[in-house]
Amino acid sequence: MPSLYTEIEINAPRAAVWDALVRKRDWLYWNTYLYDRSPERPFRQGETVKLWLKRESRETETEIEPLITLVQPDVSLQWVYTAPGFRCQHGFELQEVGRNRTRYTHRVRFSGALSSVFLPFIRREEQRGLRRMAQELKRYLEKY
Repeated sequence: MPSLYTEIEINAPRAAVWDALVRKRDWLYWNTYLYDRSPERPFRQGETVKLWLKRESRETETEIEPLITLVQPDVSLQWVYTAPGFRCQHGFELQEVGRNRTRYTHRVRFSGALSSVFLPFIRREEQRGLRRMAQELKRYLEKY
């Protein structure tokens, strides 16, 4: 199964990283990869949310409506979205690696008959988007 991955250590407690990740109304201050037009709706396991993804700054936004498959506070957030012949799973994991230090990991897994068709066109941009989001989260949390 094709996948993408990024990881970064953030000088902040795991609870603070989690709070920034799930507090969608504040994404506009730091997150240029994901957008939420209904930020007041929290992530709830078993529910869907409407998100917009912007892999590159010059790109138009791509609307997705993922199903939240796991909400484990301070540890993991996962969702999946599907289109005919295409499935994409996002997983965010937080691991405490020291006093007030957190390892943030973002994985994306692709599957389905059309994933081999779409992935060559979006792989590089998607990977850059994941890295950009991780770096923006780090800057946002470490500025305090």
